[in-house]
Amino acid sequence: MKNLALRVFVALQGIESKVASTFQDEEGQTLAEYGLIMAVIAVAVIAAAAVAFRQGIINAFTSATKCLSGSC
Repeated sequence: MKNLALRVFVALQGIESKVASTFQDEEGQTLAEYGLIMAVIAVAVIAAAAVAFRQGIINAFTSATKCLSGSC
């Protein structure tokens, strides 16, 4: 009887540790997912800004090129 009780106890501890590790893994996984979402949003904002300020960026590089060539 003691042997059976010991086996059940050990089995329950194994299940408990698997459940606990599953929840811990999900928390880290959720954090990683939020980080990836934030990275995608940041890239989209940078791309949108580049498109929105395209002409200003072109003018700035053209002006800098002219000044470096000596006709500023």
